[in-house]
Amino acid sequence: MPAVTALLIIDLQVGNFEGADSVHHGEELLSRVERLIERARRANAPVIYVQHCGPKGEIDEPDTPGWQIHPRIAPIPEDPVIRKRHPDAFQETALADELEHRGVRRLVIAGLQTEYCVDTTCRSAYGRGFEVVLVEDAHSTWPTDRLSAEDIIAHHNATLGGWFVKLAKADEVRFDELYRADR
Repeated sequence: MPAVTALLIIDLQVGNFEGADSVHHGEELLSRVERLIERARRANAPVIYVQHCGPKGEIDEPDTPGWQIHPRIAPIPEDPVIRKRHPDAFQETALADELEHRGVRRLVIAGLQTEYCVDTTCRSAYGRGFEVVLVEDAHSTWPTDRLSAEDIIAHHNATLGGWFVKLAKADEVRFDELYRADR
């Protein structure tokens, strides 16, 4: 039986796209994820959302407007939404059970934040035996005092690619084809 491929969308919540401190290239990120969702749905691939639950007073505090999944890419009723409190989407969540229940062995990952939740979840998925495709142009972050957002993204693509994940551009991802990371 071929491996089921799922699209895993991490932390694309309203608060990350608002105001002067919006995530780097947020509009482009949302557009690419919209296209990924459309292709996943056409291929009957599961679309699974991860929603970060931040502390009181933060933009991702549960049940606040900023915590909501962005309406441009919002789940439909049959899409699972996994709530998390750690950078690893598997830690203390039902994600592993959800993937096992659906027969998923391959994850296509997009979302936020490159150096935290995306990186950690990619490594954790690899360690659990999943084939992982990181959509290299569909994850993002914010600049720091030392690095631009572009440098952080490029560094993580280079670090994760080839060992932990196979890299693919959003327009190259196909949900009905096999992706085998070179290991």
